[in-house]
Amino acid sequence: MQYTIKDIAKRANVSIATVSRVINGLGGYSEETKQKILAITHELGYSQNKSAVSLVSRKSNLLGIIMPQYATTFYGDIISGIEDEAYQRGYNVILTHAGVDGSRMKESITLMKERNVDGFIIFSVDLSNDEIHLIKKHNIPCVLLSADTVKGNIPFVKVNDEQAIADATSYLIKRGSQKLALIGVNPSDRIAGKARIKGFKKTLIHHQLIYSDTDIYFGDYGFDSGKKNMEEIIQSGVCYDGIVSASDETALGVMSACSEAGIKIPEELSVIGYDNSLTARMSTPALTTVSQPFHEMGSEAIDMLIQLVEKGGNVESKIVKHEIVIRNSVK
Repeated sequence: MQYTIKDIAKRANVSIATVSRVINGLGGYSEETKQKILAITHELGYSQNKSAVSLVSRKSNLLGIIMPQYATTFYGDIISGIEDEAYQRGYNVILTHAGVDGSRMKESITLMKERNVDGFIIFSVDLSNDEIHLIKKHNIPCVLLSADTVKGNIPFVKVNDEQAIADATSYLIKRGSQKLALIGVNPSDRIAGKARIKGFKKTLIHHQLIYSDTDIYFGDYGFDSGKKNMEEIIQSGVCYDGIVSASDETALGVMSACSEAGIKIPEELSVIGYDNSLTARMSTPALTTVSQPFHEMGSEAIDMLIQLVEKGGNVESKIVKHEIVIRNSVK
């Protein structure tokens, strides 16, 4: 038998409105009434008809995530933070990939509209003007994670990439490195790539170290590009004593190439990563790295999004703090 809130109200000797308010967490009743209704709800095995609720309230209690399809694996903690916060707040989450570098972003945004999400998060993609226009046209709340827009017209959560890579570079210099390279960075990436290149250059200039554009090796933040870059360095005979990596996976690629070439880390070469992913502490030696607080970033982004969904208006963008996690890959 399928029970309704009318049955619950009759059993609890309260109004249907009171049952509805308890089930939907709206307040306006005593704790004793709440516990009584919840006990009866559990006893009868009652569950809400989510589709019907959605039709009446025009809310789906569904939030979306759009992410690019990268070779790197740092997204896990971010998604965990998003899901943990969303579920605690009574929302479900769906995820879609927007292709490499967000090549299918328009299709993904349209999918969110078709799935009737209450709001969605996009991360690590530099949105085009057309894509921003599409988001505004659909009038669905949106928050960016590890990204921003040139005009700042969509709220975001991210670290300061320029300062983070500057701090990583300064750390190597303070530990004795004098000839440094930046490896695995994407120069066409406005959000992370260009900022990290700028932070690396400025820091070397600040410390009055010899610098050349040839000390920056391009890639896609992945393991393979890090290994390939390091193999090129070894074959060219250029001698570095410090490697600043664009990601932890890039750093692992560097360390793999060094292992095959018999280069000892950190005795002969100091290596620092970026992300503080799970693999950073699993490597040998364990990787010193820049930590982005991924779980916190995901939780902050979903909190901002739910504020937009439930209250409307505007929310302030947030720059979250990074830190250097010291392990064993730097001399």
